[in-house]
Amino acid sequence: MTLTQKNMMLGKTISCWLFGLLKIPLIFYVRPRVISANTDHCEVKIPLTRRTQNHWRSMYLGSLAIGADLAGGLILMEVIKSSHEKISFIFKDFTANFLKRPEADVHFICKEGHKIRQAVEETIKTRDRVNTTINIMANTPKLSGEVPVATFAITLSLKAR
Repeated sequence: MTLTQKNMMLGKTISCWLFGLLKIPLIFYVRPRVISANTDHCEVKIPLTRRTQNHWRSMYLGSLAIGADLAGGLILMEVIKSSHEKISFIFKDFTANFLKRPEADVHFICKEGHKIRQAVEETIKTRDRVNTTINIMANTPKLSGEVPVATFAITLSLKAR
């Protein structure tokens, strides 16, 4: 990663923290790091710290939910921003499958930008509420590489204003 890319991700991380501080304090509390983010793909890391772990020293359920929320939400916000339209959104439902105890920093990866972009385009075109489900994978690269520790399915509900 070049210095410019690192600075861009630092800027996105700081923006994420600021958003958390002002709008959703739990995001700020867990101190996520944006590893990469664009309109196609997003990777967010939540460090395993005293703030994010449970009594078994693995990542707490709430911290995992925040990471999954951010991985999908950051792509959605990028797509909405690039559309220059006013679109409101909410996460309609959330399904999680916990496969393994996450005992290290957890990386949340969403590669469904194309699906999100299609939903935004449909919302703009029809002006109706559009729902789409996206998938997020969580892994612990330090311990298990690319093997998922959890998978998430989140339904986004979008409406043009």
